Amino acid sequence: MLYNNIAFHLKMTLNKSGMMEANDTVGRGTKRKAEESTLAFQAPKRIKALDQDVVNKIAAGEIIVAPVHALKELIENAVDAGSTSLEIVVKDGGLKLLQITDNGHGINKDDLPILCERFTTSKLKAFEDLSSIGTYGFRGEALASISHIAHLTVTTKTVDSSCAWRAHYADGKLAPAKPGQSADPKPTAGRGGTQITVEDLFYNVLSRQKAFRSSSEEYAKILDVVGRYAVHCTGVAFSCKKHGDSAMGISTPSSASTVDCIRQIHGSAVANELINFEVSDGKWGFKASGWTTNANYHVKKTTILLFINHRSVESSAIKKAFEQTYSAFLPKGGHPFIYLSLDIDPQRVDVNVHPTKREVNFLNEDEIIESICTEISARLSQVDTSRAFTTQSLLPGAKITVSSSSRSQSGRSNSTQSKPSQKPAPYTPAKPNENNLVRTDPQLRKITSMLPPSINNPSTPAPSSTTYLTSPKTPTTCCLTTVKRLRAAVRESMHANLTEVFASHTYVGLVDPYRRIAAIQGGVKLFLVDYGMVCNEYFYQLGLTDFGNFGAIRFATALDVKALIAIGVEREKALKKPEDDGIPWDDVPRIVTTQLVNRRAMLLEYFNFEISPEGELVSIPLLMKGYTPSLAKLPRFLMRLGPCVDWLNEESCFHTFLSELASFYTPEQLPASGSEKDGQDDTPMREESIENAGSDAALEARREEMARMLEHVLFPSFKARLVATKGLLRGVIEVANLKGLYRVFERC
Repeated sequence: MLYNNIAFHLKMTLNKSGMMEANDTVGRGTKRKAEESTLAFQAPKRIKALDQDVVNKIAAGEIIVAPVHALKELIENAVDAGSTSLEIVVKDGGLKLLQITDNGHGINKDDLPILCERFTTSKLKAFEDLSSIGTYGFRGEALASISHIAHLTVTTKTVDSSCAWRAHYADGKLAPAKPGQSADPKPTAGRGGTQITVEDLFYNVLSRQKAFRSSSEEYAKILDVVGRYAVHCTGVAFSCKKHGDSAMGISTPSSASTVDCIRQIHGSAVANELINFEVSDGKWGFKASGWTTNANYHVKKTTILLFINHRSVESSAIKKAFEQTYSAFLPKGGHPFIYLSLDIDPQRVDVNVHPTKREVNFLNEDEIIESICTEISARLSQVDTSRAFTTQSLLPGAKITVSSSSRSQSGRSNSTQSKPSQKPAPYTPAKPNENNLVRTDPQLRKITSMLPPSINNPSTPAPSSTTYLTSPKTPTTCCLTTVKRLRAAVRESMHANLTEVFASHTYVGLVDPYRRIAAIQGGVKLFLVDYGMVCNEYFYQLGLTDFGNFGAIRFATALDVKALIAIGVEREKALKKPEDDGIPWDDVPRIVTTQLVNRRAMLLEYFNFEISPEGELVSIPLLMKGYTPSLAKLPRFLMRLGPCVDWLNEESCFHTFLSELASFYTPEQLPASGSEKDGQDDTPMREESIENAGSDAALEARREEMARMLEHVLFPSFKARLVATKGLLRGVIEVANLKGLYRVFERC
């Protein structure tokens, strides 16, 4: 009876009029009294290990996302097996049937029982072998994953075998072909090599199967992958067709050259405009070669066939760099075709970063991409004289008066001439809209050249007075999970449109160094940018990208860390902030110096931040060449490394230290000169600007230097590497739109 009363009480709620009404279930979000919460309390659920079948299906879903991924794994296995001919048959986009036949060395019969077990491979023995891996696959997960989500059949024959052997697999293990039969491999007739048949892909993952829109779309993806490997794998014949069709979707002979394969797969329009390029650099440990279209060819979408160490991968950084290189040679909206094979020292590449090996990480990415783009740009400049132009003999709109006699004479003369000698009709180009005509060449006259000499903005870079030395230290690959999570957080917060604005912007000029505002042009729009905020984000990203591989700014004479922190403390005390009351300022230099000295090994290894055991500052990190931070901010930077860096948590430590380093590298707010102070408002100056107040002559020199840095160092770097995050939206304001201005002036 007591339990019935409790159950009934839990089912009753008060309505707005105060009357009781019965509900079948307690609504979500309904408040309960203390005694009701106690009765409803349940013990926490116990943690249990997942069933191995569930684990295998989860792993299979990460590796085999679509039929094209299964085929890519099978193609790579076949090429690794020394095949010179691959025949591919597809049915219903690969969901019903995906069969690949090769003439490689085959699989030994004794290895068939464990062929589809996870992490069984002939290419990897120890983890250290990853640093020198030279094959396509190495983890031994492809066939295992396929066997958990499809019906898999393998027919193979080695050179020394008298017959072929056929085996069926299910859930990673041998399975009988029919119920009641033995699961052992059975002898059969077959030719040398291996034939792998995948049927009913995703038959036990219906949600994944229903996600595919059409078989024709999946077949198009398969043809794209087969075409990529057909272009790259010279000496290997490829053929791909639909099941039941006699016509081949792709067919390339083993004797075809790279250009022949491109011609057959991508068309003669591409193949006729190809130029070859090669570039290598022992310092960065890479060698690149490939084919790219010249300036006569352009399409609406960039096509890149990218292979890194012979593995087909994708790279948004490489694609973006190529498009920027071609923007100087192609008309607006035009894109190239590029095939690039990039060989990098295996010790500098981490291929084990993506389940499908679609992405790889390698050292000195920016330097390698820059070298390749420089070579492509040079080759395009050499063949630029072969570009074809349409010409006209008369001005647009001019009329031609032709008499009857001249018509008859021209008719007689034209009848005696061949067609190639006939002159084409005059061509009148379409007149572009005025509201789309904008300055896009940064070499043209700038707005700063129109300013009076008293506020002249230097437009030429000053000669560098800094001497750079090459360090013998070998670049390292960062494998720390915490750093990878911080990098992923930046990518997740990326704002695509704002990133595109910075990637294609044209620098206009410095607007206000007091408020740290510069102007940039993006297409037909003009933006005001808080370059202090942008610099802070850029240097933080630079710290994550080059983590563990920083350069160093070395001081001719080591500096006393404690004395520098004491200077920072005095300046901080001068600000007299209410929240700083009660801080034992006299003990800060000693405490912070002790913290930095105790952690000097970690600071030197990860950040090239060197402090001697005696507490002397030997060097600070160098984030980029051509730019030196204001050393007047050094005392405050060292002082903040104590209370503002979380030294106890690894991820938080890296995040807070790099944030402080980025703040140190951010250009300071320059105070107004004597002639300008009367016109300034009462906005309080930022803390770092107080450190730089000095004579007007020194201030003017710093302004000129800052203007040069912004135009020739910082904003070009933003264009190449900045990932604009959503937080930067607060620091970018659109002030003019050419199309909008035309609408305004049209009414005047």
